[in-house]
Amino acid sequence: MEGMNNNVRLCGTIADKPRFSHVGGADNYFTFPLDIERLSGFVDTVNIIVRQDMLDKLEIVEDMHHLAVLGEMRSYNNKRGEGSRLVISVFAREMYFTDEEDMNAVSLTGAICKKPNLRKTPMGRQICDIMLAVNRRYGRSDYLPCIAWGRLAEGCAELKVGDIISLEGRLQSRKYIKTINGVATERTAYEVSIISLV
Repeated sequence: MEGMNNNVRLCGTIADKPRFSHVGGADNYFTFPLDIERLSGFVDTVNIIVRQDMLDKLEIVEDMHHLAVLGEMRSYNNKRGEGSRLVISVFAREMYFTDEEDMNAVSLTGAICKKPNLRKTPMGRQICDIMLAVNRRYGRSDYLPCIAWGRLAEGCAELKVGDIISLEGRLQSRKYIKTINGVATERTAYEVSIISLV
């Protein structure tokens, strides 16, 4: 079944009004940002993609400001503008208002599709970047950047291209500055921070 190897459960606050994204088949799709607060107080902003009919059926519940989103991670290469850029979002399969606390849980199974990159932060902490290919139905795949820290990073660095892994973690956003033709532009990168390999 689609989604068995790619599951996301989020709970957060809608940060802006939904806006039209694209047409797919006979459906209109909309996108909106969801703010999810970490225990540290840092807020991750995740882009949600949802069909118009699901958005139209969403029942507003008074005094409930949190939205739960169940779905899966998606990626595509945005080739408009300067160079291609991997765009990460969460495709919603179910949404409802709730009084639950903020939540950010990701479960993925896929194949390592690039050699893992082990490096150190300026503070000397080990970090390993992984690119995971997660299959959908119909032969398509999503390419999802993942990151491991500390001892887990050392273990991930031993993985080989083609290895199949299952992981649990959270989808995090990170601001960075990219300079294009001498102009500094703020961008947001998305990656799964790995909590455990399962």
